[in-house]
Amino acid sequence: MKISIVMPCYNEIKTVGEIIERIQQVHLEYDKELIIIDDCSTDGTREFLQNLKDDGIAIIFHEKNRGKGAALRTGFAHASGDIIIIQDADLEYDPNEYPKLLNPIISGDADVVFGSRFMGSESHRVLYFWHSLGNKFLTFLSNVFTNLNLTDMEVCYKVFKKSILDRIELKEDRFGFEPEFTSKVARLDCVVYEVGISYHGRTYAEGKKINWKDGFRAIYVILKYGLFQRGSIS
Repeated sequence: MKISIVMPCYNEIKTVGEIIERIQQVHLEYDKELIIIDDCSTDGTREFLQNLKDDGIAIIFHEKNRGKGAALRTGFAHASGDIIIIQDADLEYDPNEYPKLLNPIISGDADVVFGSRFMGSESHRVLYFWHSLGNKFLTFLSNVFTNLNLTDMEVCYKVFKKSILDRIELKEDRFGFEPEFTSKVARLDCVVYEVGISYHGRTYAEGKKINWKDGFRAIYVILKYGLFQRGSIS
């Protein structure tokens, strides 16, 4: 068994070193690889990664900024593990929660696992009400078309068998990846689980990038794959 951790990265010089260290410190009973995709950072992140020497880390550089979804597709293409974990390059999500996210798949119960910031009893930083409400609305709208009962479709932590990728074709370049992935997974004959996670959110001043424009794009993507391309996984 091998675990591939795929981490898109764009202008995260303040956090990228620490998140790499946290990932490396996580003890798993399986081999793991970390694949970092720098999406043409301009704040020093690119130079930091170019100077990083570690045999357990593969680093890929985009020559122009293409978005989170495009970076993830690049990372997926280089992943050699049996199970893939998506990790953000900030410190909002805790890699120490990998074992409980992996457990439903390792135990044979699930094919795909979503983390959830809105269920369970883990700690959460208190931040933007409207941002939280927007996330819940997008999850609700996604559930209407997928017939899943997720509580957090927009969450970073999505864990899944590598074989899932062989059955879907992903196209969205930016944050539309989240509803696209959810919509296409829902059309497969696979088992989806959800696991409560902690969340240490950051403010826009601290580097948060997703905004209201991405919210409208998410609505478009939900309708695109849920209504106009219903039944399609390509």
